[in-house]
Amino acid sequence: MAAFDTTPFPLVEMQAVANAQNEWLALTVRIAPGFDQAAALHAVFGEPDLLTAIAPLDCILHLASPAILTPALLALMPPHRMIFAIDAGVLGDEALVKHALALHDEGYRVLLDGQPAEGVKVPATLRAVALDCSAGLPVVRGGKYQVLSLFGPHLAHGVHSAQHFAHCTEAGFEWLSGEWPLRPAPSAKPHDGTSRKRLLALLGLLARDAESRELEQLLKQDPALSYHLLKLVNSAAFALSTQITSFGQAINLLGRRQLQRWLQLLLYARQQPDGMANPLLPLAALRAAQLECLCKLQGGERDDQDIAFMTGVFSLLDVLFGMSMEDIVGALGLAPAAAEALLLREGRLGEQLSMVEQRLPASAQLAALGIDNKQWWQSQLHAFHWAIQVGRNL
Repeated sequence: MAAFDTTPFPLVEMQAVANAQNEWLALTVRIAPGFDQAAALHAVFGEPDLLTAIAPLDCILHLASPAILTPALLALMPPHRMIFAIDAGVLGDEALVKHALALHDEGYRVLLDGQPAEGVKVPATLRAVALDCSAGLPVVRGGKYQVLSLFGPHLAHGVHSAQHFAHCTEAGFEWLSGEWPLRPAPSAKPHDGTSRKRLLALLGLLARDAESRELEQLLKQDPALSYHLLKLVNSAAFALSTQITSFGQAINLLGRRQLQRWLQLLLYARQQPDGMANPLLPLAALRAAQLECLCKLQGGERDDQDIAFMTGVFSLLDVLFGMSMEDIVGALGLAPAAAEALLLREGRLGEQLSMVEQRLPASAQLAALGIDNKQWWQSQLHAFHWAIQVGRNL
């Protein structure tokens, strides 16, 4: 009889990687400190769930050393889906350099994470860069920091503001990860008060389960939102043989529950002034899907799951509208659990929202809410799969 495996499932930090147009291209993966890294990687990649859930995106695995990548582990990581971001400190160890070069020869893409020590030679095939930009770009002599475009794509992580985002793209980074969607640049264009009131009114109708005809009347007043709704129902996500041309058809096709969910997300899909995708859209979808999944895993009823989903979507409305969450919640008439979660991060739903916002809560935090590490992992996979699909269809 095989021995019972008592190794705890690891906690994993996952974050989206986008291009300069805010389109998701990959996900970064880091095993949390305190777990046996080799065992953790076998647990995470030992089943096809991760790479299947995030398809077609690539997976960027951050590693301190390539030595951990044994043949058995590499067999779980197809070269066409995996990218290794390896600490640049390995350049001081000849054996580790050979290991990294061997990965390159086997078809894996390798990024050197961090700046090499002064005077250290960098092999020509290891010129792709990953760089922590949380404190800004490095200061260099002779002008601004630049990465060599020839050997990209290059990854800037820790990009936590719109200003950092602009600086990193100017420096040649094609891939970026960080919290910049939550800290947008101040808008030079004043808010359209009429449009914002209309959106809040629509959210209020959705929150109180209004009649379809009321939704239709308000949708007709918002051309951008109307366009996105009809675009959605005619997309590959629904694979219809007949084109949908009216709101009534769209509402009948989606059903009340799905209509409410998609309309909540469509608020983030309004056309940006610069034509780029709204980076808040997939983040709202991510939070919503993870909170819903956690509720379901803990035996929540369907109505409770809907409230959890809505809470996740609405948790970024203050950033979207540039107004206080107190004013937003006051205009919506939400369920008490949702209002408490959004305003105070209190109650079970509020505590779960706080953990979702952290991306890497402690095991003790999860245990306090009756969530084990494996359930958290399942909710992560479900949420990223959903968010990726939303980003591709809206």
